[in-house]
Amino acid sequence: MAETRRRLRSSTVVLGGMGVLAAALSACGSDPDRRCVDRDSYDYLNGYKVVADKNCKSGSSGSSSGKGRKTSRVTDADWYYDADVSKGWADSGTFSRDEAVDRGGFGCSGSGSGGG
Repeated sequence: MAETRRRLRSSTVVLGGMGVLAAALSACGSDPDRRCVDRDSYDYLNGYKVVADKNCKSGSSGSSSGKGRKTSRVTDADWYYDADVSKGWADSGTFSRDEAVDRGGFGCSGSGSGGG
Protein backbone atom coordinates (compact mmCIF):
# COMPACT_ATOMS: atom_id res chain seq x y z
CA MET A 1 0.00 0.00 0.00
CA ALA A 2 2.80 2.39 0.92
CA GLU A 3 4.62 1.58 -2.34
CA THR A 4 1.46 2.39 -4.39
CA ARG A 5 1.03 5.68 -2.57
CA ARG A 6 4.67 6.59 -3.17
CA ARG A 7 4.44 5.77 -6.88
CA LEU A 8 1.31 7.89 -7.18
CA ARG A 9 2.97 10.87 -5.54
CA SER A 10 6.07 10.72 -7.73
CA SER A 11 4.01 10.48 -10.92
CA THR A 12 1.92 13.45 -9.76
CA VAL A 13 5.09 15.48 -9.23
CA VAL A 14 6.42 14.51 -12.67
CA LEU A 15 3.14 15.37 -14.39
CA GLY A 16 2.87 18.66 -12.52
CA GLY A 17 6.44 19.57 -13.43
CA MET A 18 5.80 18.77 -17.09
CA GLY A 19 2.74 21.02 -17.04
CA VAL A 20 4.73 23.95 -15.67
CA LEU A 21 7.45 23.39 -18.25
CA ALA A 22 4.92 23.21 -21.08
CA ALA A 23 3.27 26.45 -19.93
CA ALA A 24 6.62 28.22 -19.75
CA LEU A 25 7.66 27.08 -23.22
CA SER A 26 4.36 27.90 -24.86
CA ALA A 27 4.31 31.37 -23.30
CA CYS A 28 7.76 32.00 -24.72
CA GLY A 29 6.94 30.88 -28.24
CA SER A 30 3.50 32.38 -28.67
CA ASP A 31 2.58 35.68 -30.26
CA PRO A 32 1.92 38.61 -27.94
CA ASP A 33 -1.66 39.60 -27.18
CA ARG A 34 -2.87 42.12 -29.74
CA ARG A 35 -5.90 44.32 -30.30
CA CYS A 36 -6.93 46.27 -33.35
CA VAL A 37 -7.25 49.93 -32.39
CA ASP A 38 -8.01 53.23 -34.10
CA ARG A 39 -4.84 55.34 -33.81
CA ASP A 40 -6.90 58.54 -34.23
CA SER A 41 -9.11 57.77 -31.23
CA TYR A 42 -6.52 58.26 -28.46
CA ASP A 43 -7.96 59.54 -25.19
CA TYR A 44 -5.68 60.58 -22.33
CA LEU A 45 -7.71 58.69 -19.70
CA ASN A 46 -8.73 55.61 -21.71
CA GLY A 47 -6.10 55.02 -24.38
CA TYR A 48 -7.10 53.82 -27.86
CA LYS A 49 -10.57 52.69 -28.95
CA VAL A 50 -10.62 48.97 -29.81
CA VAL A 51 -12.17 48.31 -33.23
CA ALA A 52 -13.01 45.17 -35.20
CA ASP A 53 -10.06 42.98 -36.22
CA LYS A 54 -11.11 43.20 -39.88
CA ASN A 55 -9.83 46.78 -39.86
CA CYS A 56 -6.29 45.54 -39.20
CA LYS A 57 -6.26 42.40 -41.35
CA SER A 58 -4.65 43.95 -44.41
CA GLY A 59 -1.03 45.02 -44.48
CA SER A 60 -1.92 48.69 -44.87
CA SER A 61 -4.55 50.52 -42.91
CA GLY A 62 -6.99 52.90 -44.50
CA SER A 63 -10.49 53.14 -45.84
CA SER A 64 -11.55 51.27 -48.92
CA SER A 65 -14.51 51.60 -51.20
CA GLY A 66 -16.05 48.78 -53.13
CA LYS A 67 -18.36 49.30 -56.14
CA GLY A 68 -20.43 52.14 -54.73
CA ARG A 69 -20.95 50.54 -51.33
CA LYS A 70 -20.05 52.41 -48.20
CA THR A 71 -17.59 50.67 -45.95
CA SER A 72 -17.15 51.41 -42.28
CA ARG A 73 -13.42 50.76 -42.11
CA VAL A 74 -11.44 52.77 -39.65
CA THR A 75 -9.07 55.12 -41.46
CA ASP A 76 -6.04 54.58 -39.22
CA ALA A 77 -6.33 51.15 -37.60
CA ASP A 78 -3.29 49.22 -36.41
CA TRP A 79 -2.37 46.31 -34.13
CA TYR A 80 -1.68 47.35 -30.52
CA TYR A 81 0.25 44.72 -28.53
CA ASP A 82 0.26 43.76 -24.81
CA ALA A 83 -2.26 46.39 -23.82
CA ASP A 84 -4.45 46.67 -20.75
CA VAL A 85 -8.00 46.40 -22.15
CA SER A 86 -11.04 47.73 -20.36
CA LYS A 87 -14.54 48.55 -21.64
CA GLY A 88 -13.51 48.71 -25.29
CA TRP A 89 -10.36 50.77 -24.73
CA ALA A 90 -6.71 49.64 -24.82
CA ASP A 91 -3.88 51.39 -22.99
CA SER A 92 -0.26 50.89 -21.86
CA GLY A 93 0.69 48.78 -24.86
CA THR A 94 2.91 49.19 -27.91
CA PHE A 95 2.44 49.34 -31.67
CA SER A 96 5.75 47.51 -32.10
CA ARG A 97 5.37 43.72 -32.28
CA ASP A 98 9.12 43.27 -31.74
CA GLU A 99 8.99 45.31 -28.54
CA ALA A 100 6.03 43.27 -27.29
CA VAL A 101 7.90 40.02 -27.97
CA ASP A 102 11.02 41.37 -26.19
CA ARG A 103 8.95 41.97 -23.05
CA GLY A 104 8.62 38.20 -22.93
CA GLY A 105 6.83 36.04 -20.44
CA PHE A 106 7.80 33.51 -17.79
CA GLY A 107 11.05 31.81 -18.81
CA CYS A 108 11.68 33.97 -21.85
CA SER A 109 14.92 35.75 -22.44
CA GLY A 110 14.65 39.22 -23.89
CA SER A 111 17.03 40.40 -26.58
CA GLY A 112 17.38 43.91 -25.19
CA SER A 113 20.51 45.25 -23.55
CA GLY A 114 20.92 45.01 -19.80
CA GLY A 115 21.91 48.58 -19.08
CA GLY A 116 23.94 51.58 -20.04
